Amino acid sequence: MRFTSEQRLDDGVLEREFTLGEVPGILWTPGSASAPAPLILLGHPGGLHKMYPRLVARARHSAAEGFAAATIELPGSGDRPRSATAEQARADLRRALEAGEPVDEAIVDRLVLPLVEKAVPEWQAALDALLSLPGIGGPVGYSGGVIAIGTRLAVVEPRISAAVLFAGSFVPRALFEEARRVTIPLHVLLQWDDEGNDRQRALDLFDAFGSKEKTLHANLGGHTGVPQFAGDAAAQFFTRHLS
Repeated sequence: MRFTSEQRLDDGVLEREFTLGEVPGILWTPGSASAPAPLILLGHPGGLHKMYPRLVARARHSAAEGFAAATIELPGSGDRPRSATAEQARADLRRALEAGEPVDEAIVDRLVLPLVEKAVPEWQAALDALLSLPGIGGPVGYSGGVIAIGTRLAVVEPRISAAVLFAGSFVPRALFEEARRVTIPLHVLLQWDDEGNDRQRALDLFDAFGSKEKTLHANLGGHTGVPQFAGDAAAQFFTRHLS
């Protein structure tokens, strides 16, 4: 991990940009801490620069609760090389949604499965590097992002103790079997009128999760309309499980 820049935000949070191989990322740490801070991995749908305002707001909220927060760029997003297969699948998905047609399973598989296969090991490598830094310790939470990535991470990464998942992206059927193997506490956010999400599939995925503690927070509104109280409840979930 190589840090490329740093700045102190006005609330004292230290923001450091880094690269890990070819993968760029950002780390936020609280302004003052007497012990190593628990870590929250901030997932997102891709595009660090585009997503920065939301990510930094989430990170500052986490820092106020005593957590460090970090994120990395997704494969094929931002300045990272594009995949022709993924770009074609994304175009096919967009056409189906604009036409009001059902989204074919093959389109979802072509778009999401290769992303999960590449992104999850990168998140694990980032976690290795982050936990080796002074001032950062466990436990670790995962928040947001592409729900298929969060599902896979919850299965394969034992260092993640709890997860807040956003049911706002398509999930391949193959991931449903993996969801049954998830055992960590889950807090799932669902926007009931999400224009880009299959509501029934999101409900089916929640039902499939094997966790004994899992909570579904469903709110009226579209993809970007998550109410503040829902975000506050997610923060309280991490305070219970990571503090």
